[in-house]
Amino acid sequence: MLPLTALAQGTVKGTVRDNATGEPLPGVNVIIEGTTNGTSTDMDGNYTLSNVKNGDRLVFSFIGYSNAVVVYNGQATVNASLSEDATQLQEVVVIGYGTTTKKDATGSVTAVTSEKFNRGAIATADQLLTGRAPGVRITSAGGQPDAAPNIRIRGGSSLSAQNNPLIVIDGVPIDFVNPAGVANPLSLVNPNDVESFTILKDASATAIYGSRASNGVIIITTKKGSSGAPKFSYNGSVAIGKARGIIDVMDSSTFVRFIQEYHSDPNNATNNLPNYLGVPDGTGTLDDPTTPAVEGRIISDTNWQDQVLRTSVFTDHNFSASANLFGKLPARASIGYTENEGLVKTNDYKRYSATVKLTPTLFDNHLKIDVNAKGLWAEKNAIDEGGALGGALNMDPTKPVYTSGTYGNFGGYYQNVTQADPTRIDGQINPVNLLQERERPEMVNKLIGNVQFDYKMHFLPELRAVLNLGVEASRSKIREEFGQFALATYRLDNTTGTFRFNPGVNFREEQHITNRTLDAYLAYTKTFSGFLTRIDAQAGHAYQSFVNDGFKTEYQYNTQTGQREINFNSQNPNNRYYNKTVLQSYFGRVNVDLLDRYLLTFTLRADGSSLFREEERWGYFPAAALAWRVTDESFLKDSKTVNDLKLRLSVGQTGQQDITAIAGYYPTTALYSPGNPNSQYLPGVSTYSANAFNDQLKWEVTTTYNAGIDFSFFNKGLLSGSIDVYQRDTKDLLVRSAVPPGQYLTNQITQNVGELTNKGVEVDLSIKPIDNDKMTLEFLGNITFNEGEVTKLNRGSVIDADESGLPVGTGNRLARHAVGQQPYSAWVFEQLYDASGRPIVGAYKDRNGDGVITNDDRYFQALRPNWTFGFGTNFTYKNFDFSANFHGQLDGKVYNAIKLAGGWTDRVRPNNTNSLNNVLNFYSGAADPAFQTIQGNIPLSDYYLENAAFLRCDNITVGYRFKELIKSASLRIYGTVNNAFILTNYSGRDPENFNAIDTNFYPRPRQYTFGVNLDF
Repeated sequence: MLPLTALAQGTVKGTVRDNATGEPLPGVNVIIEGTTNGTSTDMDGNYTLSNVKNGDRLVFSFIGYSNAVVVYNGQATVNASLSEDATQLQEVVVIGYGTTTKKDATGSVTAVTSEKFNRGAIATADQLLTGRAPGVRITSAGGQPDAAPNIRIRGGSSLSAQNNPLIVIDGVPIDFVNPAGVANPLSLVNPNDVESFTILKDASATAIYGSRASNGVIIITTKKGSSGAPKFSYNGSVAIGKARGIIDVMDSSTFVRFIQEYHSDPNNATNNLPNYLGVPDGTGTLDDPTTPAVEGRIISDTNWQDQVLRTSVFTDHNFSASANLFGKLPARASIGYTENEGLVKTNDYKRYSATVKLTPTLFDNHLKIDVNAKGLWAEKNAIDEGGALGGALNMDPTKPVYTSGTYGNFGGYYQNVTQADPTRIDGQINPVNLLQERERPEMVNKLIGNVQFDYKMHFLPELRAVLNLGVEASRSKIREEFGQFALATYRLDNTTGTFRFNPGVNFREEQHITNRTLDAYLAYTKTFSGFLTRIDAQAGHAYQSFVNDGFKTEYQYNTQTGQREINFNSQNPNNRYYNKTVLQSYFGRVNVDLLDRYLLTFTLRADGSSLFREEERWGYFPAAALAWRVTDESFLKDSKTVNDLKLRLSVGQTGQQDITAIAGYYPTTALYSPGNPNSQYLPGVSTYSANAFNDQLKWEVTTTYNAGIDFSFFNKGLLSGSIDVYQRDTKDLLVRSAVPPGQYLTNQITQNVGELTNKGVEVDLSIKPIDNDKMTLEFLGNITFNEGEVTKLNRGSVIDADESGLPVGTGNRLARHAVGQQPYSAWVFEQLYDASGRPIVGAYKDRNGDGVITNDDRYFQALRPNWTFGFGTNFTYKNFDFSANFHGQLDGKVYNAIKLAGGWTDRVRPNNTNSLNNVLNFYSGAADPAFQTIQGNIPLSDYYLENAAFLRCDNITVGYRFKELIKSASLRIYGTVNNAFILTNYSGRDPENFNAIDTNFYPRPRQYTFGVNLDF
């Protein structure tokens, strides 16, 4: 029998190609069905497989392609062609230190591919993702070209420590510290290079990243090269932007009537405010009067918001090429240019980008190398937009922008001056002068790159050794300079007691940030038959160092020379700063498949941080998950209704150590600072004082419990999605809070003080009612409920939220973190109203019934929303396509600080000045309702809290593709409206406000985009 058996076995060779292009496919798995005997194709798509028997079924599989099966009947050559499978492509997800498929994932993972991205005038990568993933709330700080995004996954796990998720770009974890002059770290990634986002949310998915993953992980994968024929692509667009949310303040005519009725006192010249309207006649050429004249005054009608805002222009150009160089080297390169004008005049942003990606394989496909390099140069001019926007609301509308004479001494810009000294500024600053007489160019060069070696052992192909070397480096420069007539340069000369202009450099900063990454690990993957069907394990070491090195130089006015000179600091003559943190980790993960349907995952990571003292430096974070692929059971295997059904359970821990924003870089170390040379006890002998520190700090730890279900029903996945229920418990919260006098050398210090819980539900759905060669129709939607609660604070029951200060000079903070309440809740009085619904000034509900109104009568009102959602639709018919995307929230509150600052009658004239302030347009005649003042408890009234629920249409896009324009070239043209509309009952500028305090908010533009995509 032995000779007969040997004769029945043979060796087969062949080539595997892409069915569409005919190009060979490297890395295709070729295996005899039901066995572990297999191989993979080389760079030319060739393979050789031994020990093949007649009747064996050869299975050809490749990620992103449908499997092909060929029966072996003694052929010497067996070739195969694979076709792309869009469903398979969508299922592939990138996870920590590897990839998996949605089918095999045991944790809570959401993949957002390019087909689901937001479209139109996309300036930063975060805008692609807004509203697209459940449990991910992205709130931009405003409409600036590089507005900082606040990204929260499942509400965040901390109170004062880092709450942003870890962002990993092509294997490089990004620093949480932004380069100087950069508000949004994702503005330094060209959105056109992004292929997909993977969001890791529960501890089973995030634990492999350990110390930086307590708030979830967003993995960004960029586009790769082609293994086939060369491909080229050009994407270009131009957009016109208009401001939304213009604040309704009084125009000149209304303002004059209001002043004459409410603030006219002929018997008291000081309080007779009509005397201060407009400009006295005879001071020079002014705008023609458009309102009733006041005796002896020339009245202008200036819309100051129009003067500081503009119609913005956005342009974006990107060119990319991908090819298989020399038939051995898949490569992709791209260049991009973006120019984005802000709505505020002089607020400009430019970005140049270039990327290179190489993915060669060597040694018969045993060594895979992935090389990524992304270089960016960005420049913006960032003047005090908040000051200009606030000034546009404050400035008296009866005053002109430009004038001559006494009030035009500032380079022709109108400026109110004191009566005693016409060269001395009095009251409001002209916001146009503020913008046009200052420059603040901020430039940054950035490199993100890595090289990853993935070696499959020749002697044991199931074992791989992976080495990843990465760097994120930035070089930033900032220069702030005053023009000849900039109001901010108007300085008092203490020698003569007069004021003088002082143009020139005011501030400079240069900064170098370098983030180095090293990951080294072994990975073992093997498929079996029987009870244990698959094992996938990794174990290794990770190292990251973060260095922030630079200097800041401030300049001051020298009364002797009349020049601006460096503000010399004898304690730090080079004005230098240098900070460094280091993270080291050891990690292991094993995924086990039992009976090809029960999936188990175990993870353990040990993290060490230089921010803690040696005894508390290391934290240990385990995680485990179980999944059951129900559709692989015999009772559902042949179901025509249930395509996929998987149940998931997980539990795990992650750590938090990033407290540099609240505690500095060396919070547990005893350090000293040199004293002022002018305060020495002995001449020439320096004095030193001890810095505050806390050597008891330890890891903040978050434990996450998650239960989920993934499903797909009916033909072609008509209805698919996932549902997750979770709870996140954080203990030993790292918070900056008060300490008793005499301890820690200060009154506040960072310490471990309490506990926090987040609970929630996430639903993600996709419906495809039409899916054929001519027409497709898809609806996407997600909704999330998340509710947090502070459950414990060791040293009290309340901590003030530092970021919630009210901008009216009251010194009050709006929000607190209080035990038994949601984090960041407003602490306010309940306003009482009269029968007509008008607020009664100074009247609040006596909630404790003691007959007096004190702080004990204040209550907590949650500010940030519990319910968030996003949905969209994609429709194609032949060459025509249409898409629309929306997002919003169902609750939450916003404090209308603009209403507070500008909605009271006595606000028109501040103390000790002759400059009038504008007010909100509440006036239409006698006895209009308004507070007369905002003294006392008025700023803390819930009257200013408004419902922040909204529905925003992010974009509507219509496009048409001309196929085979020239040979294989195709051209798509499209039009998009971004920020098309918003539905809300909020009366202020914009309800989408992360810190829930609406003050000098930069308006988000509505943009109309025209674009082209040319592929050839």
